[in-house]
Amino acid sequence: MNPTVAQPIWAESAPPTPAVRGALTGLSLSMLLSSLGTSIANVALPDLARAFAASFQDVQWVVLAYLVTVTSLIVGIGRLGDLVGRRRLLLAGIGLFTIGSVLCGFAPTLGLLIAARAVQGLGAAAMMALALAFVGETVPRGQTGRAMGLLGTMSAIGTALGPSLGGILIAASGWRLIFLFQVPLGLAAFLLTRRALPTDVRPAPAVRAPFDGAGLLLLALALAAYALALTRRGGLSDPFNLALLFGAAAGAGLFVIVESRTHAPLLRLDLLRERGLWTGGLSSGLVSTVMMTTLVVGPFYLSRALGLAPATVGVVLSLGPLVAALMGVPAGRMVDRLGARRVTVIGLLGLASGAAALALLPAPLSIAGYLVPLVGLTVSYALFQTANNTAVMREVSADQRGVVSGLLNLSRNLGLITGASVMGAVFAFASGATDPATASPDAVARGLRVTFAAAALLIAIALALALRRPAPAPRSET
Repeated sequence: MNPTVAQPIWAESAPPTPAVRGALTGLSLSMLLSSLGTSIANVALPDLARAFAASFQDVQWVVLAYLVTVTSLIVGIGRLGDLVGRRRLLLAGIGLFTIGSVLCGFAPTLGLLIAARAVQGLGAAAMMALALAFVGETVPRGQTGRAMGLLGTMSAIGTALGPSLGGILIAASGWRLIFLFQVPLGLAAFLLTRRALPTDVRPAPAVRAPFDGAGLLLLALALAAYALALTRRGGLSDPFNLALLFGAAAGAGLFVIVESRTHAPLLRLDLLRERGLWTGGLSSGLVSTVMMTTLVVGPFYLSRALGLAPATVGVVLSLGPLVAALMGVPAGRMVDRLGARRVTVIGLLGLASGAAALALLPAPLSIAGYLVPLVGLTVSYALFQTANNTAVMREVSADQRGVVSGLLNLSRNLGLITGASVMGAVFAFASGATDPATASPDAVARGLRVTFAAAALLIAIALALALRRPAPAPRSET
């Protein structure tokens, strides 16, 4: 057994102990808070624009600062956890997130609020990267599916709860409460993880690998440039955004060169040649792109094609994350019973069927005609995500769990960013309208069909990758 990794807290056949339940509760709160931080601020943007007399372009940085920080640093923080100890770094991340929440709640200016959101994002990057990595240290191999399903459930709950909870809190006491509300949850997560997680056992300084700061800087700059290029207004027609994309590609190339020459790389390039890891990461990115499509296209279809009121649109859009949350733990049990590879394929087949059903909608139908494929998509997504994460994390060696967990979360984030930008552009083009918000019902329905036809093609690619993935071989922890 690698000396830097603690043994699972309970034996393979023993029931979970109070320590295990406490550990999983702390990890679940970490996932809930990090996903809540992503979605809860969006609903406050109009209030922030009024409070600080700022433009929408300025206040959107309250969202972008968090998203870009998480995306650019999550892999580096995962690797740092492998080197210095995951428990202490997770605790530091929860602490930073909580401090950032306090700073957000009391920020006197928009600039300080944006900076505080970046602090929150730094803490969230540690929480996202290391929560999955801890499953291998707290849960026996035969029950990792259920633990992954639980963490996926909490992530989905945070995503679904953010907009509605934010609206309630703003109505009750203003925008500051949406950040201060997260402080007691952060304190609870800190106390639970501090008490329940196994203590880090670090290697002697003589055998401890140095941290690759140059690699972290290059990767963070490349990822930040990519995230900004796809989230700034103007899209890919904006010259500055195109320059950012070019910079992201150049930074990625330099990162590969540096990593191939350094003695202790941030990311071992041979990991990317392992079919199970790169196919799992690429599939996760493709599926996340498709799931973001439902959030980008759905509001236009529901409001323009079906004529639903804004409140009804919000309820329908929250149904998807709610279904995913309810399916998380059952999906984990299914993975433990049937195997991760089989459930991955089942999930992808369901995703392909749901996307194809939406692509074949003949005309604007009733709300049920949209909801049935949507529920099928989200159920299948829960199956895929739990199975894919389980398969990848089971195959990786113990001393690489942090960086690989970071890669999995990175692929998901990049998929969400890409889906919002690229699939949104496909929808706008297919609808034939400069602004889909003013397009006719038939044009919006046509845009939906074309966009989900493209989504079905992406799922077909992910399915081909899953079918080519080799059966997992047990890896030695020594």
